[in-house]
Amino acid sequence: MPSTDFVERDAGPAPDYAKVTAWLARPDLAVDPTRYVPAGFETPAAHAAAIFYVPPTTYLSKAHWNGPIADADAKARAVLFAKSQASAFNGSGSVWAPLYRQATLGAFLAADDPRSAKALDLAYADVARAFDAFIAAQPADMPIILAGHSQGSLHLLRLLREKVRGTELRSRIVAAYAIGWPISLTADLPALSLPACREPKSHGCLLAWQSFAEPAEPRLITAYFDATGGYAGLPRKGTKMLCTNPLTGSVGGSAPASANRGTLVPRTDYARADLEKGRVPAACTPEGLLSIGEAPDGFGRYVLPGNNYHVFDYALFWANIRADAERRTLAFAR
Repeated sequence: MPSTDFVERDAGPAPDYAKVTAWLARPDLAVDPTRYVPAGFETPAAHAAAIFYVPPTTYLSKAHWNGPIADADAKARAVLFAKSQASAFNGSGSVWAPLYRQATLGAFLAADDPRSAKALDLAYADVARAFDAFIAAQPADMPIILAGHSQGSLHLLRLLREKVRGTELRSRIVAAYAIGWPISLTADLPALSLPACREPKSHGCLLAWQSFAEPAEPRLITAYFDATGGYAGLPRKGTKMLCTNPLTGSVGGSAPASANRGTLVPRTDYARADLEKGRVPAACTPEGLLSIGEAPDGFGRYVLPGNNYHVFDYALFWANIRADAERRTLAFAR
């Protein structure tokens, strides 16, 4: 955690989302990491939806509470995440992903610290302005897919409460993928404007999961979860987390590795990956975590304490997520 006071100007100037330089991905960018596809896939020319993707935390410095969008290290990490996460949606439409003044990683280590709250509010304010610019650029009848990971999912959930709930946008949402953030079925979900995606072809709904190998030790997640109140004004402690099984597209249940259409297995430089079928199973636990069974080879370098595969929540199920988004978009159109 930063030892300094929260000072907004330390985060640099606010991004101007009218300019392409404030975006990590959008259709008119010459170089866009979200257009990546592994061998055997292609990006369709016609787009049925527009995707708004909020990247996870990539600013890791203790120098400031929020990272300037010009920070080279943070942007390089964001490119890798966009390539391995948001690329799953390019089969359904064009991806827009803002650069934003992220709260630093340490802001999540003390949820009750007022500096953390200020850092998250600043980050969200950027995301909200980017979302307004994204919506303004779309045709009035364009279906919308929302996606995020980790801090990005946290901001996405706030967008649902403040920008989608009770508006005409609600009827245009194909699905919201709030991956890598704990969501209580009873203390959070009722206030998020979207129900859980119960079936593979459900639309206008929300998906979420958190990946752990066995033996799982999720206390870093559950400690935060149990200590905080939900969006519906109820305590989260003792409640079950939303767990969408990415291999089936349904809430709960299990599926064998043979149901996995393709995992992005990173190479040693983490800038490239190979898509391998049938590598990783998935089963939702009674608590609402996603178990991937024994630790798979090829991911050890960035596995978090407790066998937490948070960094790979998308990569483990890349091809299934791609198929899921395409299936829900088609069902929405019908």
